[in-house]
Amino acid sequence: MVKDIVCGMMINEHKPPAKSSYEGKEYYFCSDNCKSKFESNPREYIKEPEKGKDEK
Repeated sequence: MVKDIVCGMMINEHKPPAKSSYEGKEYYFCSDNCKSKFESNPREYIKEPEKGKDEK
């Protein structure tokens, strides 16, 4: 299971209702509506990994 990064719903990545590829990575969505929101502005939904305490 993976999380739809638009609405937070858990999705079966083997049978997703919708999916999109961005910068070489696959993203899975609960609906075409969430997919469209993502594709209109992917950077709004993709969060950069937080750096650890030891990283600068």
